[in-house]
Amino acid sequence: MAESAELKQMVMSLRVSELQVLLGYAGRNKHGRKHELLTKALHLLKAGCSPAVQMKIKELYRRRFPTKMVSPVDLALPGVHSASSLPTGLAQLGFDSHGSPSPLLPVSLLGPKHELTLPHLPSALHPVHPDVKLQRLPFYDVLDELIKPTSLASDNSQRFQEACYAFALTPQQVQQISSSMDISGTKCDFAVQVQLRFCLSETSCPQEDHFPPNLCVKVNGKPCNLPGYLPPTKNGVEPKRPSRPINITSLVRLSTTVPNTIVVSWTSEIGRSFSMAVYLVRQQSSAVLLQRLRAKGIRNPDHSRALIKEKLTADPESEIATTSLRVSLLCPLGKMRLTIPCRAMTCSHLQCFDATLYIQMNEKKPTWVCPVCDKKAPYEHLIIDGLFMEILNSCSDCDEIQFKEDGNWAPMRSKKEVQEVSASYNGVDTHEQKRGSSNDNSKKVDVIDLTLDSSSEDELDDEPPPKRACPSLSPVSPPANKGVLNLHSQASPVHRAPSMPPVETSYIPPPPPLIQDYRHYYHTASDLPDLNFFSFLQGDNQVW
Repeated sequence: MAESAELKQMVMSLRVSELQVLLGYAGRNKHGRKHELLTKALHLLKAGCSPAVQMKIKELYRRRFPTKMVSPVDLALPGVHSASSLPTGLAQLGFDSHGSPSPLLPVSLLGPKHELTLPHLPSALHPVHPDVKLQRLPFYDVLDELIKPTSLASDNSQRFQEACYAFALTPQQVQQISSSMDISGTKCDFAVQVQLRFCLSETSCPQEDHFPPNLCVKVNGKPCNLPGYLPPTKNGVEPKRPSRPINITSLVRLSTTVPNTIVVSWTSEIGRSFSMAVYLVRQQSSAVLLQRLRAKGIRNPDHSRALIKEKLTADPESEIATTSLRVSLLCPLGKMRLTIPCRAMTCSHLQCFDATLYIQMNEKKPTWVCPVCDKKAPYEHLIIDGLFMEILNSCSDCDEIQFKEDGNWAPMRSKKEVQEVSASYNGVDTHEQKRGSSNDNSKKVDVIDLTLDSSSEDELDDEPPPKRACPSLSPVSPPANKGVLNLHSQASPVHRAPSMPPVETSYIPPPPPLIQDYRHYYHTASDLPDLNFFSFLQGDNQVW
């Protein structure tokens, strides 16, 4: 009886969003005003709810009123009501049958009215559900909000903080996740995912994903894989993780009776607070996003023409006037011809990039940065340029165009193409010249010119003859003017050697079968003019 009264008091203190979560968890209709939702919840409690629903009520109440411990001195304050004024059943939790107060009493069991009557107690530094909105992710459609943006706050003042959160799935949500399972090979993917996100607790604008420092997440007691650390840009800088949504579907219990718990630990920072949220999302592909971009329509070409005229309008205060703009029809990402030219509405340039390639690259690594000006170009700001679509359809043999002051355009040909055209025009003459020169070269090899006069011969005689290598000598038929040892040549008048006695032929060995090059390294005397060693060599060869 006491427990049912306690649960009734907890249900009475819930808000509309929490009542909807409770009724949806129990499979009841969760639409209507607050008094209607409260009546449905009380009927559910009166009819006898299951232990899982009772646990859900306590969980929602703990999230609504974070637990604080109150001492007996706090209860004795004038602002705090006595035990007799407490709700039925709650007084028995804080006091025994003799009326003596228990050492500690959770303030969450006192109800919101009694909690507000403790002004001197330290209240929460951050709201449980701050008015924080996260940025929409183009590749994920939000189906439901399992945990609203909640502050990562703790009661203690330690540097390392830890907080626990819980959520439960409805039968419809379990069915959505189970039916989207895709098993390909050894990997199991879900098109409908349970997504965990972190951001800064700021309400000025929708927040990007931002991880707290030293983040660690456990889902149902199992550690969750986080993105790897990025290499530091400077020495001595602590590496950080790339902040992006975390898919925890594989760690979630697909059950309507057993809740899921998330334990988050992080390092607190002075002056900065963080929030977390859990969503049920459906993942989309790049083809779907491209189809949605096309469904938005093509921007009127007059917008681009007006932008061209604005850029080419002469400024009277400027000495330099721009009379034309050259724009490439190649995508700066893939260096290929544009198929779907697009750019962000926030970009001030005319150059477009290919929408298909841009979306596919952001599907692998979502950065959403314009490849032309390096500024933010989110998916919501992308437009398809109608003027470029007309240019691509009417000009298929050109990769660059030039815009004029009146908004018209003209194709631009590169110098390389002009050179190729001129070369093809003169290709016949060039070929004939090359063929004639080749014929002349061949004739020079076969024809001997005998028309040289005497003066040219004298000039040729004055030039030293070119050096030639000594040919191989055959021992049978040696040449008459060249040999291995030829002493008929005149010695140098500068280097003279002393006279030598006659050389006996018995000491001269026979020559080898083939002598390529033999040089003597001594000087011969000039008084032996008639001595020729070839006679001895020939005689020895005949003997052998």
